[in-house]
Amino acid sequence: MNEIERIRPRTATVGIFGVGHPVYWGQFEGLLERLMEYHGVFRKTVEGFGVKVVDYGMVDSDRKAFEVSRKAKSDGADLIFCNMLTYATSSVFAPVIREADVPVVLTALQPLSRLDYSRANTRMQLENDCICSVPEFTGVAARMGKQVADVVIGTLWDDPRAVAEIGEWCDIAKVLHDLRGARFGLMGHVLEAMYDMHADPTAVAATFGVHVPLLEVDDVLEVAETVTRGEIERKKREILDIFDTPEPVSDPLTEKLTEKDLEESAKTAVALEKFVEKFDLSGLAYYYNGRPDSPHRNIVSSFVVGNSILNAKGVPMCGEYDIKTLIAMFIMDRLGTGGSFAEFHPFDFDGNIILVGHDGPHHIAVAEGRPVVRSLKKYHGKPGSGASVEFKLKEGPITVFGITQTPKGFKFVVAEGESQAGPIPPTGNTNTRGYFPPDTREFVKRWVMEGPTHHFALGVGHRAGTIKMIAQVLGVECAEVR
Repeated sequence: MNEIERIRPRTATVGIFGVGHPVYWGQFEGLLERLMEYHGVFRKTVEGFGVKVVDYGMVDSDRKAFEVSRKAKSDGADLIFCNMLTYATSSVFAPVIREADVPVVLTALQPLSRLDYSRANTRMQLENDCICSVPEFTGVAARMGKQVADVVIGTLWDDPRAVAEIGEWCDIAKVLHDLRGARFGLMGHVLEAMYDMHADPTAVAATFGVHVPLLEVDDVLEVAETVTRGEIERKKREILDIFDTPEPVSDPLTEKLTEKDLEESAKTAVALEKFVEKFDLSGLAYYYNGRPDSPHRNIVSSFVVGNSILNAKGVPMCGEYDIKTLIAMFIMDRLGTGGSFAEFHPFDFDGNIILVGHDGPHHIAVAEGRPVVRSLKKYHGKPGSGASVEFKLKEGPITVFGITQTPKGFKFVVAEGESQAGPIPPTGNTNTRGYFPPDTREFVKRWVMEGPTHHFALGVGHRAGTIKMIAQVLGVECAEVR
C-alpha cells in the first residue's frame, strides 16, 4: 500500500523564552552567554518535534516579559515553554502567565546531572540552578488565578524521559493548533432514536473553539456533478492500490467488490475531497436516510471508502452524525495515533477480549496489513448497500477515547488496552481484538458506568495520559477507566 499523504501536515507554533536574574550578568563574566548556549540546545530539542519555534530569547526584566506576552499572542503561539536557565524573580514570568490563553510549561533542564562537588563553586551552581525559582513561578501563577500546565524536570542532555515529556507537549500543541478555528461539518440528522448522539453546536463551539457548519447532502451532490471520467479512473486505481478485494468468506451479506460499487465509491471519493476543500472542512459527521434509489441515498451509501481515505489524510469523517466522536477522532489523529470510528462488538469470553470496531469510516493508516474493501448487499440497521471497509488495528498498545455529555458539559472517557493477534469476522466491518487488563469483562462494565456515548475513537499506542492533559487544558472533565 502506498503511503497516504496528509492534506495538512501536523504542526504547531511554540513560543520559548529563557529566564534569568540580571544581577548575575555583571557579577559572573560570560554566564549569560553560557546560559544562552544551553537555551540553544533546548530550542533544537523542541524543533526536533516538527513544530515552528519562535524564540524570544532571554527574559530578565518585567518589561521584556510584557513584550513576550504581547508577541506570543500576535505570533499565534499554541504553547509556551518558559526555560528555567537559572534563578529568576517571578516578575519576569507573571506578565506572561497572566495574559496567556495557551498552556505555559516550565522546563528545568539541568546541564549537569550533579555538581562536581570536589570543584563546586557559585558559578557552577548558578549554571545548574534551574529548579530554584520553579516554586516561586508556580506560586505566583496560583495567586493570579492561573495554572502552570506542567513542569518538565531533568537534564539538558541524555534524558529520554524529559525529551519525551517535551515531545508530548509538542503533540498537544499540534492538537490545539488545529482545533482552534476548526470546521466540523454536520450533515443530515441523528440516526433516529439515538439519544446519546445529540449535541448542541453552540456548546461544541464554546468548549472546543471550533465552528460547526450545517451542510446538506445536496452540497455533495453539487460537487459530484463536476467529477470527470479521468478523476474517477485515477481514484479507482488508488483504491485498488490501497485495498485488497478478496472473495467472500462466511457472511452471505458480503461479496467481492463489484465494478458498480468500485465506480460509485471512486466517484464519491473524488466528490468528497472536493466537498472538503470547498467548505474548508476539518472533519464531517453525517447520517442520512433518503428515499430508495434517490441520488441522496445513493451518494451517502457510497461514502465509506472515500471517508476512510480522508481519515488517513487527516480529515476525520464520522458516521451517525456523531460530532462528539468526530472531535475525539480529530484529537487522536493530531496526536499521530489514528482515530478510527468504533464501538463495542461481541465478547470473546474464552480469550478475555472484546471485538472493537464499526461499519463506518475508519483510519486506514493504522490498519494491520492491507485493509480490505468488500461489497455489502445490505448495510445492517441502515439504508442502502455498497462498498465497505474491513481491517484490524495494528497489534500492540491501543487507546480508546470517547466524548460524552453530562448535565455539566462535555466529558472525556479514555482507556488503554491491547490489540491482540487473532481472527476477526469477515463482515466488511472493522474489528480489533481488544484486551483490557486484567479482565476485559470488568473493564467494559467500568467503561459503561461512566455514561459514555456508545461510539469512541480507536487509536494505536497508549495516550490516555496525553488525552487527560488535553482535557485539563480545555477545562473538560476526564475519566480514565482502568
